[in-house]
Amino acid sequence: MYTIQELEKQQIGLRLPQYLIDDIDAFTQQFSVNRTDIVIEALRSYLAEQKAKIFYTNFDNSCKEAKAIMDGELPATTLGELIDELETDSNA
Repeated sequence: MYTIQELEKQQIGLRLPQYLIDDIDAFTQQFSVNRTDIVIEALRSYLAEQKAKIFYTNFDNSCKEAKAIMDGELPATTLGELIDELETDSNA
């Protein structure tokens, strides 16, 4: 859930190719929405897709690393070593 402040709209400037503006305008007429609503939904959808892509890529990499550890291809690490690695990475 978002706060009232997070939901407030702020004006920004965009430069879009004419063909995209034409497509947006066609949607505004067909579905009785405004340009802002279309752009907001497009950005929301794009950002959600990118976040999911990052999540699943990281999950896939973690699974591959776990399999390599189980197969003996990588040394197993202790919880303390993992915490140290994470703290080192976050300080970089």
